[in-house]
Amino acid sequence: MTDLSPPPFECAPGLRLSAHERIAEVQQQAMTRRQEQLEMMLERMERRLWLTVYGVAAVILAQAFQSFLAVQ
Repeated sequence: MTDLSPPPFECAPGLRLSAHERIAEVQQQAMTRRQEQLEMMLERMERRLWLTVYGVAAVILAQAFQSFLAVQ
């Protein structure tokens, strides 16, 4: 005998629920991607900040060394 069971019935509330779940999943992926981008930008900014700090410290030390040589 052949199986004569009807195809699964998809009702409107079930479809709305699956659509909401898919939208939530897409939004979560977008949020995760944006968070990763922000973290990368923060890391680059932190590197620039440390480079600036080290540059300022190097200039101050160079000036101190230069004035030390000028005194002697």
